[in-house]
Amino acid sequence: MYICITGSKSNKDVYIKQSYRKQNGKSSSRIYKKLGKYNELLEQFSGDEKKMMDWAKQEAEKETLLYNQQKERVSVSFSPLARIPLEEDRLFNAGYLFLQQLCSELRLDNICRNIRNRHRFTYDLHAVLTDLIYSRILSPSSKLSSYSYCQSLLEPPKYSLQNLYRSLSVLAEEADYIQEELYKNSNFVHPRNSKILYYDCTNYYFEIEAEDGIKKYGKSKEHRPNPIVTMGLFMDADGIPLAFDLFPGNQNEQLTLKPLETKVIRDFNCSEFIFCSDAGLGSLNNRFLNNFGNRAYVITYSLKKMKKEERELALNPTQFKVPGSGKLIDLRTLDESDPEVYNTVYYKEYPLVSGDMDETVIITYSPKYKAYQKKIREHQIERAIKIMQSPSKARKGKNPNDPARFIQKTSVTDDGEIAQRSLYELDEERIMEEAMYDGFYAVVTNLEDDVREIISINKRRWEIEENFRIMKSEFEARPVFVRREDRIKAHFLTCYISLMVYHLLEKKLGEEYTCNQILETLRNMNVTLLSKDSGYIPSYKRTKLTDALHSVFGFRTDYEFISKATMRTIIKETKQKK
Repeated sequence: MYICITGSKSNKDVYIKQSYRKQNGKSSSRIYKKLGKYNELLEQFSGDEKKMMDWAKQEAEKETLLYNQQKERVSVSFSPLARIPLEEDRLFNAGYLFLQQLCSELRLDNICRNIRNRHRFTYDLHAVLTDLIYSRILSPSSKLSSYSYCQSLLEPPKYSLQNLYRSLSVLAEEADYIQEELYKNSNFVHPRNSKILYYDCTNYYFEIEAEDGIKKYGKSKEHRPNPIVTMGLFMDADGIPLAFDLFPGNQNEQLTLKPLETKVIRDFNCSEFIFCSDAGLGSLNNRFLNNFGNRAYVITYSLKKMKKEERELALNPTQFKVPGSGKLIDLRTLDESDPEVYNTVYYKEYPLVSGDMDETVIITYSPKYKAYQKKIREHQIERAIKIMQSPSKARKGKNPNDPARFIQKTSVTDDGEIAQRSLYELDEERIMEEAMYDGFYAVVTNLEDDVREIISINKRRWEIEENFRIMKSEFEARPVFVRREDRIKAHFLTCYISLMVYHLLEKKLGEEYTCNQILETLRNMNVTLLSKDSGYIPSYKRTKLTDALHSVFGFRTDYEFISKATMRTIIKETKQKK
């Protein structure tokens, strides 16, 4: 194999080409691998063409060696009477190699080296941290179980379980530094878009009864009778986590924003952005915080909590417009069966004066959103009817989405006497009241931008809720199995980094696959060791997704046979910074 440069002077590409012989005996060549754009590669080597070409030739040599190894015929002898060695592992996960390459691109080794120099410990913090990330993504569980799972990786831990627990205190102490450095380094993998920052909070429970430290009784989002901690999370405009912090479970969520946002502005060099959050975190004080400098905000504005006069104005069907048009529209005249009307978002706006701030309230109406809300409520009513049919299961609705909220209980007779039994019926008034808001949505902002841009900003707020869902469900961040406050911080730090690594992987794959598809594929990408002296065979199904992973990351584990030497080369390459 050799290096070839083709293209015009301003648009040249660098390829690895392979010579081969055609069936007629004539020699020819073909493109084996594209290394990149000439000018971009030259820039990486500070304009030094000789260094760039030396690197390219080394890449060609590696590919030649790998190709020759894969083309070799392999013969392995097995005896039908020989038993496999006692306690010898044969099945290993190779999916972590893609995560390992991402961790290398994030310069985690440099971050851990700097931390080790400050703390002067001897164990391998980088190995501990990366293993915690791999296990959180591939097999989430307790720290003890994670340590056990990592024995199934191609490179099992060389550190002790005791060192793993020791590292948690260090990780907690250095959590802010790690987040700051990861934000900077993540730009090497995917350019960060910090022009819009989304913020939200959730909480995580502990299977204990007594409060301790930041583990406090508070309003649990999962309605569990356990102490909780609150996590505040910033996300950038591309859905990638940017920063997090923990707060006591009984703390007002509105008070969590200022300390974390201050840290982001100070340490992340992010001072110009549009802040976006839901109504629960969009208090007047938090809006005021983002009314200075080059910051602005787009906040969900609760229609149900508006003053009566303001709500009547918002829900009035007149004076709506289509973005980009000044024509006034009465919603009552719309034919919502028309596909164009059904998929259009209508809006109106009016000024809101809050103290010294000039704000605008934007009310949107979407026939499509109305149909969605109506469908959801109809399903909830059906569930409410089923609850009513089993009086023993009847209960009070605990949250705004609980079907039981539509059940009305009557325990007295018409003349006011105490009834001998309770009657359950649908609360038609409650149903009609909720239906009144179908299709409507409101935001408050200090921006004077095009309303379409403002609506677009708010529409992506669901992604931060998806981040919490992934952490809770896919990464099993709760219940929390550690108890000490420093270890709790370290636990959520590894969950946070795992979430960042996952999203960067998602971006590399072009966002063409679901979270479940990606995680299930990685978790099942096992290889089987034939013998200590031979090599591995893949024990997973080759799919379009596995092909995409191999193509994006530049190595393959899907050959019929992978020698141990080849696997060592792959492992080594995934540890190199790209």
